[in-house]
Amino acid sequence: MDFKENILSHFETLQESSQVSEAIYRIKTSAIQEFADLDVPTIKHEEWKYTNLKNLVSKTYSFPVASIADSSKYARFVNQYDEKEANILVFVNGVYVKELSHIISPESELQISNLSEAYLQSEDTMIANHFAKYAKFEKEIFVALNTALSQDGVFIHVPNHKEVQTPVILHFIADANATDVICHPRNLVIVGKNSSLTVIEHFSSTLTPFSTLTNAVTEVYVAPNAYCEHYKIQTEEENASHIGTTYAYVERDGRFNNTTVTLAGKIVRNNLNIKINGENCEAFMNGLYAVTGSTHVDNHSSVDHALPNSQSNQLYKGLLAEKSSGVFNGKIFVRQDAQKTNAYQSNKNILLAPTANVDTKPQLEIWANDVKCSHGCTVGALDEEPLFYLRSRGISQEQARAMLIFAFADDILERIKFQPVREFTEKIIAERFGMAD
Repeated sequence: MDFKENILSHFETLQESSQVSEAIYRIKTSAIQEFADLDVPTIKHEEWKYTNLKNLVSKTYSFPVASIADSSKYARFVNQYDEKEANILVFVNGVYVKELSHIISPESELQISNLSEAYLQSEDTMIANHFAKYAKFEKEIFVALNTALSQDGVFIHVPNHKEVQTPVILHFIADANATDVICHPRNLVIVGKNSSLTVIEHFSSTLTPFSTLTNAVTEVYVAPNAYCEHYKIQTEEENASHIGTTYAYVERDGRFNNTTVTLAGKIVRNNLNIKINGENCEAFMNGLYAVTGSTHVDNHSSVDHALPNSQSNQLYKGLLAEKSSGVFNGKIFVRQDAQKTNAYQSNKNILLAPTANVDTKPQLEIWANDVKCSHGCTVGALDEEPLFYLRSRGISQEQARAMLIFAFADDILERIKFQPVREFTEKIIAERFGMAD
């Protein structure tokens, strides 16, 4: 049974086991029809030219939907950050684990529910107006798959005029105990007018003989004069693959800041799409991929400027060692009405071994004439001159190399405003590249 046949054979069963409103059911039915009509991408598809999914889609996956009987073994994944206070929600194979979760912000400031509950309330105007509105599943097979099969995830709503000081940390843990597993977490985040929120998505997995595939979709709506700080951290095991898509829709005077950090995994595909739909908006896309082994990480980013007087900045940096490989494909669209747009894009890579490789493709499409836009990319080895300078000061070869690697990554690390995430990332990079105490 091939990948699509396996999915389609489970759709009716999964639908019968879930409870959703009529509005959500209609969306899911349309999504599975779209999935059935689309081809699984191959390297002949331009957007997947450098990422071969053949081995990934050749497996027969199971679809876990039951609650977790023993949640204690996942506690170690939840304690990865040294945060003093946080709203924490935990999902194993896409299923909400109440025992490991806790919400401390008052409901007047922050409304959170697992998505399976929100599905039942989807006739409510807010959910009906936002679910699947930004993450368009037409022509996007994995978004269609997630839309059709997502059973759980999180729904977050920040009311107007609320500055949420306590972050929301979402832990997604993939665990294949007896067979290969696929899961489809789905998140919907709405930040109201003049409000702010910090959200961290952390993806990890257990190491077992079986493979996992996480197909995640997150939609973020940033209302006028609102601000969302969004992090995506990936530390999945070498047999875990990840296809994740984030869509952000930013209204007038809104700000969206995303940082994506990939530290491990088998095949990792990060899609980040931002629509600037107002004046005086800001969007920042920061990416760091520091990988070893045979990890393959593919970052596809896109920012679409529809209206004037806004700015965006993309900075992605890659550290690739051993037989790892990377892809960066960043796009900037500036529509005809988006005059006075400032949009910048940069991708820089260091190959730490002759067997590592990266393909980079920055792109601009501009229909306006009064703009400031630029893009560029670099690929190379560690610079021998500063390495020689450090060696001449009595620093060992290994330590000098590690210092230069860390300095290269620091451009991204210093943009991580949430200190526990920054310290967590710094520790892994330091240990991996020889700077640990």
